[in-house]
Amino acid sequence: MAQLIVRQLEDKVVKKLKEQAGKHGVSMEEEHRRILREALLGEPAKKLSFKEALLAMPNVGNDNDFQRGSQVDREIDL
Repeated sequence: MAQLIVRQLEDKVVKKLKEQAGKHGVSMEEEHRRILREALLGEPAKKLSFKEALLAMPNVGNDNDFQRGSQVDREIDL
């Protein structure tokens, strides 16, 4: 993939990009990619639902790989 460096941006543009990225829970770089993609291709990136994201995960390993071992009880001071 290509890289793009944008120089001489006004501080208020950078600040707004940072705020918008924070609202969307992504990095400034990702927000920049999304803005460019939507502006140039006219389509926002497809957001997967939680269910779609889970179904997209490859089926590897066994369920017991994720089981917790025996736990040792200990006293806790609250």
